[in-house]
Amino acid sequence: MTPNGVEDEEKFLASGIAGIQQNAFHMHRALDSNNLKDALKYSAQMLSELRTSRLSPHKYYELYMRAFDELRKLEMFFKEETKRGCSIVELYELVQHAGNILPRLYLLCTVGSVYIKSKEAPAKDILKDLVEMCRGIQHPLRGLFLRSYLSQVSKDKLPDIGSEYEGDADTVVDAVEFVLQNFTEMNKLWVRMQHQGPAQEKKKREKERSELRDLVGKNLHVLSQIEGIDLEMYKETVLPRILEQVVNCKDEIAQGYLMDCIIQVFPDEYHLQTLETLLGACPQLQPSVDIKMVLARLMERLSNYAALSTDVLPEFFQVEAFAKLNSAIGKVIEAQEDMPISGVVTLYSSLLTFTLHVHPDRLDYVDQILGACVKKLSGKGKLKDSIATKQIVALLSAPLEKYKDIDTALKLSNYPHVMEHLDDTTSKEMANVLVQTILKNKTCIATDEKVESLFELMKALIRDLDENLHDEFDEEDFKEEQNSVSRLIQMLHNDDPEEMLKIICTVKKHIVTGGPKRLPFTVPPLIFNSLKLVRRLQNQDENAPEEETSAIPKKIFQILNQIIEALSSVPVPELALRLYLECAEAANDSDLEPVAYEFFTQAYILYEEEISDSKAQVTAIQLIIGTLQRMHIFGVENRDTLTHKATGYSAKLLKKPDQCKAVYSCSHLFWVDDQDSIKDGERVLLCLKRALRIANAAQQMSNATRGSSGSVLLFIEILNKYLYFYEKGVTQITVASIQSLIELITTEMQSENKTADPAADALLASTLRYIQFQKDKGGAVGEKYESIKS
Repeated sequence: MTPNGVEDEEKFLASGIAGIQQNAFHMHRALDSNNLKDALKYSAQMLSELRTSRLSPHKYYELYMRAFDELRKLEMFFKEETKRGCSIVELYELVQHAGNILPRLYLLCTVGSVYIKSKEAPAKDILKDLVEMCRGIQHPLRGLFLRSYLSQVSKDKLPDIGSEYEGDADTVVDAVEFVLQNFTEMNKLWVRMQHQGPAQEKKKREKERSELRDLVGKNLHVLSQIEGIDLEMYKETVLPRILEQVVNCKDEIAQGYLMDCIIQVFPDEYHLQTLETLLGACPQLQPSVDIKMVLARLMERLSNYAALSTDVLPEFFQVEAFAKLNSAIGKVIEAQEDMPISGVVTLYSSLLTFTLHVHPDRLDYVDQILGACVKKLSGKGKLKDSIATKQIVALLSAPLEKYKDIDTALKLSNYPHVMEHLDDTTSKEMANVLVQTILKNKTCIATDEKVESLFELMKALIRDLDENLHDEFDEEDFKEEQNSVSRLIQMLHNDDPEEMLKIICTVKKHIVTGGPKRLPFTVPPLIFNSLKLVRRLQNQDENAPEEETSAIPKKIFQILNQIIEALSSVPVPELALRLYLECAEAANDSDLEPVAYEFFTQAYILYEEEISDSKAQVTAIQLIIGTLQRMHIFGVENRDTLTHKATGYSAKLLKKPDQCKAVYSCSHLFWVDDQDSIKDGERVLLCLKRALRIANAAQQMSNATRGSSGSVLLFIEILNKYLYFYEKGVTQITVASIQSLIELITTEMQSENKTADPAADALLASTLRYIQFQKDKGGAVGEKYESIKS
């Protein structure tokens, strides 16, 4: 509307309101003086303002409400008049003499309301008279508001069951007939608005009609409130009459809105029992009507009804609701070939929700719906439509939320086919939903077929589907996703070793293609889950044949070697070294010396070729020494080779303090308590003496570069090693060597060039306290320590 048009409309509205106020003023004066003739005269003039055709529905409503408020006062006056003896019949006839038809009908409805209340005539006769007379107004806007007024003043005076206006038998039929007739006429007026005026104002008319739709819809609400309408009447009379009007009006706006009204205002059990009739009307609607939303809302209501109580489910089975809804959806999709894919998925998503509520045990129905969806999506490739994508996610999430069990989803043959149509980002989100469902419900995936199906569904999480995704890479989200996948891998389990081995092979097949970013997350959990199986096999019945028990561990170790080798593409040598050592220790426990030696060899190769950072080297050496100390499977030759390498690496570390610590740690490789074959005191002493030389060299370097002798912490740590082996009974460690080391430390501590070191002071004090404690024990231990002077 142009600015001038808006200004003109405001002027017309202001003029109309002024006219109503002026005539209302005179009407009130007449009412106060009990002058009925003048009251009717001014009220008719007031109502004449509603005859305007120059206002939009929104502005006309403002004018109507002003008049409505005054008519309520006039109605109160008419009630009082009847109490004072005025004949309501005469009054009913008197108002029919008003000059113009519109004011005459408003006054007639007002007096009619009082007439019904007086009960001097049956309510059904008066209502029939009023609804027929209102046909005199055929202007759409004026007619709609007049009939809306009639509905408003009569809704509490219908001859319903239990109502004070209930008459003879079948009066409910009269009430229903009145409301249906009023609804029919209002709908005709509402539809007629679409065809009045120039074609270029079509959008404006549609907007105006949208503003008026509630006036028509209120009739259906009034119908739903009539107590006397039982299922039989609804099925035989009410619904067919409403649908007849909806279908015959052939108007897109009216059909869409009224179908939605029917679904919203009438009870769920009525919809269920009249499902065939309601669905039968859908194909008869105009092609432009959004039938998918009509059906979606219907299924939503029925789903909620089914969710309320299991007691109502037999009703659904009795009327074969699923078959009817499925058939109706198929017909609608077939009829509307240009329906967007988002609309198709919306319909199937609603049907799936309905099925999960009504037939939770019928997985074949769920798979049938997914299959129908796949059929419609075939040839579409990955969807670009965000609405359709969102609906597919809802479709795929529904079974997970209902069953809380991934096993169920894996039984649905069409589930992965639907997922194929998601774009890569959404596929990843959906895969994450699957993983979180498993983790939340602690579901155990126990067969390699299920693992294969699951990892196929999860492929967006375990490998790159699109190189362009790296542009939007979020480190925190990625880590969270991969940690979830790692937890999932740890949960895979089967009591049967053969079956578990198949699961490990299946997981390996999928994760090795994960790329350098994923492998550090996914390889370790698979390694540890596999080692869990190895240790489980160790505890099996010792009576089983040796070939049978050792075959599976050997296969597992072969697989583990291949998996760790895949990490070389990352590269993460520190992680790979740790995993090789873990596998070596497991092979040791399984008494597989060649396998354990091979894993150590791989770890050493990694150390030599890949680990160059000095801090990483120190950590790696400590891990190697610690693992090698626990190994009991190696023969003399293999152990000597590995031990020699470890001591060699220790002596070649960059920093002298690191060298010293690594070398004195190597002393433990030559003396292991529970292995009589590994008790070489000479080499223990050799390691400790070498450590002392390195510690001394470190002090000299410190003195040369800093002018101070540096900390004696290394000497104190070596002293603790001497005491450890002395206590263990290594004969090469003598009291004299311990005593001389204590004296050396004491001398260094008293040196003027010594750097203050609280940590060294504390460790020495603790060590000396330990020596005294051992002396105080008495017996053999006390005697052993007695000769050490601290």
